[in-house]
Amino acid sequence: FGKYTKELPNKKKYKVAKFEDIKLGKAKIMTVLEGNNIKEYDINIIELNNKKEQKTKNILFEVTDQELLNKSGGIVQGMSGCPIIQDGKIIGAVTHVFIDNSKCGYGIYLEKMLGN
Repeated sequence: FGKYTKELPNKKKYKVAKFEDIKLGKAKIMTVLEGNNIKEYDINIIELNNKKEQKTKNILFEVTDQELLNKSGGIVQGMSGCPIIQDGKIIGAVTHVFIDNSKCGYGIYLEKMLGN
């Protein structure tokens, strides 16, 4: 917890999406696969879980970006916390991967992370 105050040169700031703004369909995850280059990769949100008792597995998604699939096979260790972006807003962060299918993973709503 805390507040980051350092300026981030050439980095885009995102508004936080409300629960009701998040929808099924196209979105992106941001991650670093090589060097320090942050890159966006396509995903498809296939299920949203709004139940209060569901703490971290709120967004079920599948990686659809062929470049990410070719380079890593999908979601891999170290991608936890990668931002999930939809319609120009940050909606959540990657939390889990399916052990038997690394093309699929879960994310947590950013509003939950912020305590809203």
